[in-house]
Amino acid sequence: MPSPAPLVAAAGLTKRFGDRIAVDGIDFRVEPGEAFGFLGPNGAGKSSTMRMVGCVSRPSAGSLSVFGLDAVHDGPAIRARLGVVPQEDNLDTELSVLDNLIIYGRYFGIAHKTIRERAASLLEFMQLADRADARVDPLSGGMKRRLTIARALINNPELLLLDEPTTGLDPQARHLLWDRLYQLRRDVGVSIVLTTHYMDEAEQLCDRLVIMDGGHIVAEGSPASLISQHAARDVVELRFADESERSHAGAVLQRAGRVEPAGDRTLVYTDAADVVLKLVNDEALTPSSVLTRRGSLEDVFLILTGRSLDD
Repeated sequence: MPSPAPLVAAAGLTKRFGDRIAVDGIDFRVEPGEAFGFLGPNGAGKSSTMRMVGCVSRPSAGSLSVFGLDAVHDGPAIRARLGVVPQEDNLDTELSVLDNLIIYGRYFGIAHKTIRERAASLLEFMQLADRADARVDPLSGGMKRRLTIARALINNPELLLLDEPTTGLDPQARHLLWDRLYQLRRDVGVSIVLTTHYMDEAEQLCDRLVIMDGGHIVAEGSPASLISQHAARDVVELRFADESERSHAGAVLQRAGRVEPAGDRTLVYTDAADVVLKLVNDEALTPSSVLTRRGSLEDVFLILTGRSLDD
């Protein structure tokens, strides 16, 4: 049985702004039912890519199809089947929570009765039912973000685009949003494409992702496979008092794993952290601090680009 066609397929996708190349000839596919992520620092090209997928920015070169339709020529037909959550909330703050959903639903030609039913259901799902008649302006940042996502779902989209969905939210609001997005995929079957510079968000939400830097894709795979391929199961972070001690320690610690400098830290990537700690003790190394943790996507990005996701 042939594989289903991808929801999104890009080949040589490029976006230029004058002399600046924001997206430089990237290839990727998003499969039906998948949560696919673009991970990278600010300026990596994530949002420019998302705007092209959302058919609000025309590619400068390459090909891009969404739902099997051409993103350049079939923009209106594609947009009717998308739900879009922009990086910045653009709600009408003068209207009530409920009216924001109802008015937005009219743009899709949905019957008024159907809009009201969907709006009530979405507000319940996003834990905003008790705020239906409240104005948007005084809502918390987390509530506004949940309302923006509810609005994006009013047309029952086949694909939900989320650009930096939890930037600026506190940890509690972020985890609530992650829970709702997980439920959407599990219960409704909505496919998701998201951009983020939070490694934990990518690990929580994405089946598969690409890491972008400088408009290029530098790695692709599931979070677990990327960590396994480019980092290691364990990471030992050590700080030393001066450069000479740090240099000596780095040479010694290479016997226990791959060593990467990271500012004032020395990172050792290994499948056995206890081996590194034993070597530190046996060689009488004197770090000022030692931290042992699991490998992460942050480590993958550091190894591939030489800098952290927040740079």
